Amino acid sequence: MLTSSAITGLNHLLGDAPWAREKLAPFADRSATFVLKPLELGLGIDGNGYFTESATTTPDVVLELPLSSLPKLIGGADALMADIRISGNADLADTLGFVLRKLRWDGEEALSRLIGDISAHRSTGIVRQVAAWHRQTAQNVVENLSEYLSEEQPVLVKRQALEDLASANSALRDDLARLEKRLQKLKPTR
Repeated sequence: MLTSSAITGLNHLLGDAPWAREKLAPFADRSATFVLKPLELGLGIDGNGYFTESATTTPDVVLELPLSSLPKLIGGADALMADIRISGNADLADTLGFVLRKLRWDGEEALSRLIGDISAHRSTGIVRQVAAWHRQTAQNVVENLSEYLSEEQPVLVKRQALEDLASANSALRDDLARLEKRLQKLKPTR
C-alpha cells in the first residue's frame, strides 16, 4: 500500500520532469531499497525512467537513514545526506540522490489545469504568504522565548557569560599554580 502510493506520487512528479526520466532510464531493470526503520520502500526502474515495484529481493543499492536523523529534515533534504548509509551500486545511488533532491512538484501548474492560470497563480501566492507568515511567527516565538529564558527568567546562560566564566576560571587556576610555586620556595628544606 505504502509502496504503491509512493511510486504513484513519484511517477506523477517524473511525468513533468523529462530530465529526471532521462537520468534514470540507463538504470532500467535495476532496483533500490530505501530503509527508514521500520519502513522499507523497494523501487525498480523501467526502461522509460519511471519507478515500478521492485521485482527482486536483492536490490542493487540500499539507502538507509537512521530514524534519529529525521529532525534534520527541517534544514532540507541536503541536511540528511551526511547521515544516509549507502551500500551497493554507487552510480545508481548517486543518480537517485540527484533526481530525488532536484525533483519538485509544481503545485501552481497542477492547479492551473483545474482552475486556470490566473486563479492558480493567485491561490498559490496566498498559500506562500500564509506559509511565510507561519514561518515568521514561529521564528518570533522562538526568539522571544529564548530572550525570556535568558533575560527575564535566567534559565539559559548566554555564550558570552559562559566564556567569561571560563576565562576567569583559567586565570584563577594559573594564579593558584603560581601561588603554590611561591609557597614551595618558602618551605624550609630538611
